[in-house]
Amino acid sequence: MKYASAAALSALAVLAGPVAEAASTAPGHTAAAQAVRPSISAKATVGSVRAWQQFRIYGKTQHLRAGTRVTLQQWQGKRYVPLPVHMTTNRTGGYNLRVKLGLIGRNSLRIVGGGAVSPVVHVNVHR
Repeated sequence: MKYASAAALSALAVLAGPVAEAASTAPGHTAAAQAVRPSISAKATVGSVRAWQQFRIYGKTQHLRAGTRVTLQQWQGKRYVPLPVHMTTNRTGGYNLRVKLGLIGRNSLRIVGGGAVSPVVHVNVHR
């Protein structure tokens, strides 16, 4: 038989449809599992410092290439402002920034780079 009937083809499509959908949505094969998001961790070596006293903010990145530039940002007014403190990550994804702050009070800091943003780190600066 050279030609199949329209009813037979539509029945075949109905039977193959759910099987094909089940195969494409199998566990571990979802679009969310394939798109891994980059992340950055951040910690300060101190919780409180004197104005202009040096301390460090360090952390690691995940799912970012080595050599990615990371920048320190500080909450000022109503937005985060980039500070002139930056470096590139090392071959293991780590970074270690030297920081000096002069803004007295509680400072909210974060690291950004490669499309990722770290959690906020708080450092109290006093006189």
